[in-house]
Amino acid sequence: MDQSVVFPRHESYQDSDSDWLGEVPSDWSVESIRAVTQLKSKKNQPDLQVLSVYRDYGVILKNSRDDNHNATSLDTSGYKVVNEGDLVVNKMKAWQGSMGVSEHNGIVSPAYITCRVDAERAFPKFLHYLLRSQPYIGVYNALSYGVRVGQWDMHYEDFKHIPLPLPDRDQQQRIANFLDQKTAEIDEAIAKKQRLIELLKEQKSILINQAVTKGLNPDAPMRDSGVEWIGEMPEHWEIKKLKYVAGGFMYGTSVDCNTESTGIPVLRIPNISKGHLTLDDLKFAKLSKREEEKYLLQDNDILIVRTNGNPQLVGRCALIREAGRFMFASYLIKVTPQNNIVPQFLVATMASASVQDYLTHSARTSAGNYNLNTQSLGDAYLTYPPIEEQEQMVAYEQSLHIKFGDILSAVEKDISLLAELKACLISYAVTGKIKL
Repeated sequence: MDQSVVFPRHESYQDSDSDWLGEVPSDWSVESIRAVTQLKSKKNQPDLQVLSVYRDYGVILKNSRDDNHNATSLDTSGYKVVNEGDLVVNKMKAWQGSMGVSEHNGIVSPAYITCRVDAERAFPKFLHYLLRSQPYIGVYNALSYGVRVGQWDMHYEDFKHIPLPLPDRDQQQRIANFLDQKTAEIDEAIAKKQRLIELLKEQKSILINQAVTKGLNPDAPMRDSGVEWIGEMPEHWEIKKLKYVAGGFMYGTSVDCNTESTGIPVLRIPNISKGHLTLDDLKFAKLSKREEEKYLLQDNDILIVRTNGNPQLVGRCALIREAGRFMFASYLIKVTPQNNIVPQFLVATMASASVQDYLTHSARTSAGNYNLNTQSLGDAYLTYPPIEEQEQMVAYEQSLHIKFGDILSAVEKDISLLAELKACLISYAVTGKIKL
């Protein structure tokens, strides 16, 4: 996205002597990271708050988010002290842009690189934007190495020689202030789009839930189902327990699937979405032929999450459509629909809000986990319309997936374009491709 169409360029440019950086404004200097920072390794202040470095946010308070699963050491006396304005680099994730200038005082893992920034030569927030911009992430990628991508390392001896295009300090501050304002505006626009996505998903779920519990005919006579959490339903429908429309209740394999890189894929809790599979981050296992046959899934099998620390995940289910390709792990229960129910309707019903609420409340707690056993699962009541209506509701659900899928794709494209605009604006501003 060419922002030079909107913003003017500088009057003249000079060669930076770096192919990846290109030309920089003639009145800017080109320094190295070492020229404006000083490596520091102060320790022994374990009472300070622990900080963490995020690719998307930079340096933040570790306890400000609940998605950081890296355990803090019981003894933090070896953690490095960070002062406000210091540069912190997660050298194992530098290739992702995981670094930033801190706005907090605290301590970080001893594995991080910490540097004092010469604030007279480099305005800290400008340096923050510059080092996290797209051109620099490509450089960190080239300087990082190791056996596995997730364990790549970047050495300070390489990092310190990276060139920095620096205008005078007043310009640096002006650029940083401009980017603070513009990125905040773009972030708010992205947040609104993300909230729209959540509302659209919620609306789709409501429509599907309404269909599988109340039917498609709004004028159909209704009667009390006799089940409190289902309420009213069309009077010609029946109520059945899950165990009368599905069988083959079975727990998955307990084999460790985290060490093999080949074999048969094993579906786990992260692969179970709301009604369907997500095949990101597959794990593998190698079992005997007999065990493979026991745990291999067939078309129309349904997997249900049976245990988790999050009660909202217990009962989540997905329909299998690829026979003989996957096995399943012990935290899941497999059930097989009988001939008296349409499998797609069954999984849609099980994924409905009423059934999910029932399964959540049926889960028992043990050592911080919520556990759903096969008896409670089998005793779950479901609405049971005639087969032809089940098929109509499956067709209706598929039409909703297509309709909402198109809308969601358009919104997600808008988010991608906004993210691209933000990244380009930052890169062009801090490398002098546009004049502010």
